[in-house]
Amino acid sequence: MLASIDDFDRKILSELQNDGSLSVDSLSERINLSRNACWRRVKRLEEEGIIKARVALVDPEAVGCGLSVFILVRTSSHDPEWLAKFRNAMNRLPEIVGVYRMTGDLDYVLRARVSDVKAYDRLYQRLIASVPLSDVSASFVMEEIKETTAVPLELR
Repeated sequence: MLASIDDFDRKILSELQNDGSLSVDSLSERINLSRNACWRRVKRLEEEGIIKARVALVDPEAVGCGLSVFILVRTSSHDPEWLAKFRNAMNRLPEIVGVYRMTGDLDYVLRARVSDVKAYDRLYQRLIASVPLSDVSASFVMEEIKETTAVPLELR
């Protein structure tokens, strides 16, 4: 279901995507809306789940997770028991930062953050030990040209 948001909501979301630590006073000044009206809108956006969380974005290099890996997975099992086991395994592996069920030839694409190739190999060993997989391959990111957490918002 598409959320019903107006231009002020879009401006709020755009500003908070750039800096989630903005105070209501700063936010209201930036979007030219009264403090109380801005606060009510932010609360509504949070209550409706449009704003899911406010987080700090950590520099992966600074914390020793500079290698980004895309892991391509095929499985021969698609039953609910396997899927539950797979979901559980994904949630137990902190290096896995994204899991996507795909159409086409691949079943899943995983995105991981590790320190180096040896750390990836340790992750790979834990991954294949936790759930049966038919095929696993990985591609290491050489250069991150663009990576963002911001959702594109059309401002009218």
